[in-house]
Amino acid sequence: MTGASERLTNREKLIYRTTTGIVCAVMVFSIINFIFNDHFPFPNGPEGAFVHLGLPHYFKIELTTAKILGVLALLIPSVPFKIKEFAYFGFGITLLSASIAHFARGDARLSVFFIIDPLFFLVLLIVSYVYFEKSHSFSAIHQE
Repeated sequence: MTGASERLTNREKLIYRTTTGIVCAVMVFSIINFIFNDHFPFPNGPEGAFVHLGLPHYFKIELTTAKILGVLALLIPSVPFKIKEFAYFGFGITLLSASIAHFARGDARLSVFFIIDPLFFLVLLIVSYVYFEKSHSFSAIHQE
């Protein structure tokens, strides 16, 4: 984080860093599973998760690449503000889409967590974004 974080209270910094860290950890976990475990989260299923959700194989490559870039964008302090905003937006769409896809596929019959889990991390992403915006607004005020 840049000098803008100096304007956040210690509590706000902790909330921002914790929520951002959790979201990035979840994205890294999914990246690892996309690459090394095609059947996650259906270990006994006859098909991979992307096939289960009706998604083409190439989308797995696109989503994995986008998640890698998004995690790097959020964690590297020198990345421009607009790029970080794109990462937040992309992760938001990803998490919301994951919940909708699992719901539409009927995975709630297996476990309601397939629908709730992405929404929980979406809430954490939103909290992270609120504090990201707050830290940026402080720096914009002080540059005027």
